[in-house]
Amino acid sequence: MVEKNPFTPVSIAPLFLLFFSFSAFSLAVNITYDSRSLIFDGQRKLIISSSIHYPRSVPGMWPGLVKTAKKGGADAIETYVFWNGHELSPGNYYFKKRYNLVKFVRIVQRAGMYLILRIGPLVAAEWNFGGVPVWLHYVPGTVFRTDSEPFKNHMQNLTTFIVNMMKKEKLFASQGGPIILAQASIM
Repeated sequence: MVEKNPFTPVSIAPLFLLFFSFSAFSLAVNITYDSRSLIFDGQRKLIISSSIHYPRSVPGMWPGLVKTAKKGGADAIETYVFWNGHELSPGNYYFKKRYNLVKFVRIVQRAGMYLILRIGPLVAAEWNFGGVPVWLHYVPGTVFRTDSEPFKNHMQNLTTFIVNMMKKEKLFASQGGPIILAQASIM
């Protein structure tokens, strides 16, 4: 028997948060899951994703990179959110040029693909300080990849900011956008 629980925002544990938001971004699709897979309108679907790190290229390259991924058989793009590129100092957010996350997500959407948004905060992709902003190294009491209150508080601020921005722009699948999964994890 298949469980038919729709994805809704949930918090798994203090150290590992997943935000799920599913439905169609081009057609009305009911997306659920069970222990084996995602289920789109009652049919199991294997998602093939390609990883594109938007700040590693310039915005003019993004449509071509997405098109190449789609041509290669991917139906989803997976990307990190690069904390150190977006929060230049506490509460000072930057989303221009190669850090224009909304523009990148919209390019994926126009290509008719899904998006898996890895909010981080850590980037396991050979990125300076693992994507953690330099200023956070100087916040008293901060210990990375632990249950450190300062680290968790700043991480929660970033995660909340990104989720709210994506909601405002209607980019989650439940709003008609391409984001089918969004993840934040400190470990």
